[in-house]
Amino acid sequence: MLIKEYRIVLPISVEEYQVGQLYAVAEASKNETGGGEGVEVLKNEPYEKDGEKGQYTHKIYHLQSKVPKLICALAPKESLELHEEAWNAYPYCRTILTNTFMKDKFKIVVETWHKPDMGEQDNVHKLDDTLLKQRDVVEIDITENPDKEYKEEEDPAKFKSKKTGRGPLGPDWKKELAANPNCPHMCAYKLVTVEFKWLGFQGKTEDFIHKFEKRVFTKFHRQLFCWLDKWYGMDMEDIRKLEEDTKAELDQMIKTEDVRGTVAE
Repeated sequence: MLIKEYRIVLPISVEEYQVGQLYAVAEASKNETGGGEGVEVLKNEPYEKDGEKGQYTHKIYHLQSKVPKLICALAPKESLELHEEAWNAYPYCRTILTNTFMKDKFKIVVETWHKPDMGEQDNVHKLDDTLLKQRDVVEIDITENPDKEYKEEEDPAKFKSKKTGRGPLGPDWKKELAANPNCPHMCAYKLVTVEFKWLGFQGKTEDFIHKFEKRVFTKFHRQLFCWLDKWYGMDMEDIRKLEEDTKAELDQMIKTEDVRGTVAE
């Protein structure tokens, strides 16, 4: 088991992020779907359990084009699918990723607290001493590009919001943000626990998954900030309508021949 806590500071308020995150999830899902692959939304509904209220989602990620063709040809179909269950009780969210082929040998758990600070809290997830010793802290700077393919329109160092005046983010943007308490800011504390119980492959695979998660978190939050003018001013009613429309669109796109994913090297 490998545990890391990713801290992502943003020039956005906690309240704004709730809308921006859901908007970005919907848009990113459309960008990765087509030709029988991508994101399939099975459930998106309110939940209440043990005093916790929020939105529950169950999605399937079809990943055939994300792995080498040889593995795709040899592996069972269910091994190339990830099931994602998420309980969004914002500002706390919990997401669990599993694979029906590997069953209890594979699990990724992502627990996130969204706080109105600059990422200074040392134990926001209230881990015990044993887990604290296992945990590594990784700070993510959204001005750093994680992808081979660079997109200027998704570069926070060049983006300037017309609606809010925020950006572009310079080399010292975090220091400048911390020095001005009137500027909206927040930190997403993402505690990621990876379990891959496969003799001989566990350590390397868990490390690889964490590298992948860091790249995903960085790219996603770069997009979220650079899409600010698209979602700024929306409310949760707008978001729920967007999610309904996106599900219908994804269902149609996943049947088409347009595969938007990138084949892994």
